[in-house]
Amino acid sequence: MRSDLMKKGVERAPHRSLFKAMGYTDEELARPIIGVVNSANEIIPGHIHLDIITADVKAGIRMAGGTPVEFPVIGVCDGIAMNHEGMKYSLASRELIADSIEIMAMAHPFDALVMVTNCDKIIPGMLMAALRLNIPTIFISGGPMLAGNFEGKSVDLINVFEGVGKVKSKQMTQKELAAMEDCACPGCGSCAGMFTANSMNCVTEALGLGLPGNGTIPAVQAARRRLAKEAGMRIMELLKKDVKPRDIATLKAFKNAIAVDMALGCSTNTVLHIPAIAHEAGIKLDLDLFNEISKKTPNICYLSPAGPHYIQDLNAAGGIQAVMKEISAVGVIDLKAITVNGKTVGENLKSAQVAKRDVIRSVKSPYSKEGGIAILRGNLAPDGAVVKQSAVSLDMQVNEGKARVFDSEDDAIKAILGGKIKAGDVVVIRYEGPKGGPGMREMLSPTSAIVGMGLDKSVALLTDGRFSGGTRGAALGHISPEAAEGGPIGLVREGDKILIDIPKKTLTLKITDAEMEKRRKSFQPREPRIKTGYLGRYTKLVTSASTGAVFKD
Repeated sequence: MRSDLMKKGVERAPHRSLFKAMGYTDEELARPIIGVVNSANEIIPGHIHLDIITADVKAGIRMAGGTPVEFPVIGVCDGIAMNHEGMKYSLASRELIADSIEIMAMAHPFDALVMVTNCDKIIPGMLMAALRLNIPTIFISGGPMLAGNFEGKSVDLINVFEGVGKVKSKQMTQKELAAMEDCACPGCGSCAGMFTANSMNCVTEALGLGLPGNGTIPAVQAARRRLAKEAGMRIMELLKKDVKPRDIATLKAFKNAIAVDMALGCSTNTVLHIPAIAHEAGIKLDLDLFNEISKKTPNICYLSPAGPHYIQDLNAAGGIQAVMKEISAVGVIDLKAITVNGKTVGENLKSAQVAKRDVIRSVKSPYSKEGGIAILRGNLAPDGAVVKQSAVSLDMQVNEGKARVFDSEDDAIKAILGGKIKAGDVVVIRYEGPKGGPGMREMLSPTSAIVGMGLDKSVALLTDGRFSGGTRGAALGHISPEAAEGGPIGLVREGDKILIDIPKKTLTLKITDAEMEKRRKSFQPREPRIKTGYLGRYTKLVTSASTGAVFKD
């Protein structure tokens, strides 16, 4: 066993002595030592209950003959970090999470790992670590939050963000917004819509590294705790059979995950995280692969923020397994891929069925024939840009407008809430990319303000930053190269015409090639705003959003 390096033989008597100082017995030390990575903290609603999930995982490990050893990892709440300096640290935390797990698992040679996770950057950071370390690993999420109820209607966090714009435009009173904020997030779990956290939990299940139900069983249901115990027991089987993450997360498994991503209409952040996770396994995923799979995969779910359903509804309809079974009919699911429960995808799908056709549509009558996400290219985004096309109204699928240029999110949100953005404008927010931000802030506040003020059918937003999974409307992010790297978004001037054509997958700055070259010659990118501390180091190491914002090799 790998753990023998720290516990076996006369030479390891000092090591065993340290274990015994913590109360471990000889019997416990004789068993496989399973690292349990617990991302619980008291700042993220999706993690506030993870000590309970972790205790269940540890119970499962003990039932199956292993010895669990728990250690922590950091986590940022994107919602609480939103629209201030703290959001610069969110994406950057992904690399720290992966690195810290690598350090713990190499310094203390565990035989296997269980990742107890839930929210935005924690899930991909843990997935990156799992594929980097490549020792037997299983994932168990804390599960989604239930939707709230406000005046008889289901609501979630995004309704509160959009409520700010509604108050500013006098569509809602401050008293009504205060009442909504009290009930929109009714308890523990990852926020109730198909935002980034739930998107990544569903992707983990589709990838085969989480058990069926991992993505959708609500946080408050006892079934979530039972699943945690099952994960604890299952890791012992993976260890016994020496099944490692890279055995499961192959190219065909990643294609399965992208197909599910498209069918669900997941967060655009998946286009950052999935390539970054694959990178750790030595698999290169070009952005064009997302478009290729999207063309073949119908969008069959309409979940918040795009539509009226929530993750609890998806779970009741059959969950990710039912979605995979439905889209397997169009040939986008590799049924031979293996999963952590010891079965192939095909074997898992035999018992899956769609229980609610209003939540999971047939591939014969989808919401759209293409998937939920599209990659656009053009002279404004030579290396690509991403949009959640399933959350863009038909009126904005093709749109030409006048550029309103801002060099920070803060300046843009002031202009939006100050009533300075009008119908037909294209808001351009730059110097918010991985390097320029630094940290590639999410733009939920400006997009929510646009929606809340009733401008989502007439105003588009473009950025080299990124968007929350809760964003809806014509919001195009990850524009690459970013302004700080000399990208064309840095050359846009106030009043320029910009053409967005989502069906044709193009994003065009309507100036001549000669004018573009003239501007390029005189262009000097702004220096990164932060040059010290972790973000100062991050700025020097991070690559483009088009490559998953991973660190340079």
